Amino acid sequence: MTLATDLFLLLVGAGALWYGAERFVEGAVGLARRANVPELVVGVVVVGIGTSMPEVVASAGAALGGRTDLAVGNAVGSNLVNLGVVLGAVAFVTPLRARRPLRRRDAPAMLVATLAVLVALLDLRLTQMEGVLLLAGLAAYLGALLFVNREGERERRRNRPQADADATAAGVLPPAGAAVATVGGLALVVVGADVLVEAAVEVALAVGVSEWVVGETVVALGTSSPELAAALAAARAGYPELAAGNVVGSCIFNAFGVVGLVAVLAPSPVTSAATATTLWLVGLTALVTVLLFTGRKLTRAEGVVATAVNLVRWALDIL
Repeated sequence: MTLATDLFLLLVGAGALWYGAERFVEGAVGLARRANVPELVVGVVVVGIGTSMPEVVASAGAALGGRTDLAVGNAVGSNLVNLGVVLGAVAFVTPLRARRPLRRRDAPAMLVATLAVLVALLDLRLTQMEGVLLLAGLAAYLGALLFVNREGERERRRNRPQADADATAAGVLPPAGAAVATVGGLALVVVGADVLVEAAVEVALAVGVSEWVVGETVVALGTSSPELAAALAAARAGYPELAAGNVVGSCIFNAFGVVGLVAVLAPSPVTSAATATTLWLVGLTALVTVLLFTGRKLTRAEGVVATAVNLVRWALDIL
């Protein structure tokens, strides 16, 4: 393809991505309001995992194609983007308040998942056993989240008629419309991100950039664009908890799920840059976790700091 074609596809992918994100958030919020499910849970599970589908597709395809560095670089780089670019951008739009479950359950789980990836990469080789253990970590986290969610299910059932009435009065989409918006919006997000990534990778590889740097920057930015679009859409719509849950949930899924899947599909050596970059990611994850825990919110200034940490990492890898 020509450069002009790649640039055109970048615009098409970006357009589909942002429009799909708006519909996806609208549908997810509608389902949550109708079912009286906490906004944070929807953000962590539905939106967080849903917007991580491009990372799964891109990393699995790269791993099966023998490009393990690109596959792992995408997952690690996506978390750098999530915590730096995405969280930083959302915090700049509106300071993110962190409720108790996010501070005490989800953010620490994100840090544990990132540390687990670092341990797996220390010997510069991913094994299938490490992949199985990472996937088991994801299953354990989702199981704990499901258990906690069930604890409040009885009360939510009692409150569901009132929740339906409140949702209708607030103009929230009806269940069928919310389901269509959620599925259709997510489909547009995944397709848009795929088009965006393919075009961007063609341009980057053509100028001789290494697979790890391409995975950590270009592919990571492209596959994290759903998180950025969904988080900004949620923040603008007045759902900051959903935005924060989206970022944290996506980071947990990328670390445990995407890296775990790559290790299971294609156990192989990785570049030495993987350890240094993942160690940097551990530092950024710890910083965000501490900021959320101590201040109970992420301010605009703290969002700028998180973004700066990410940009410094990119500069070090590119240079």
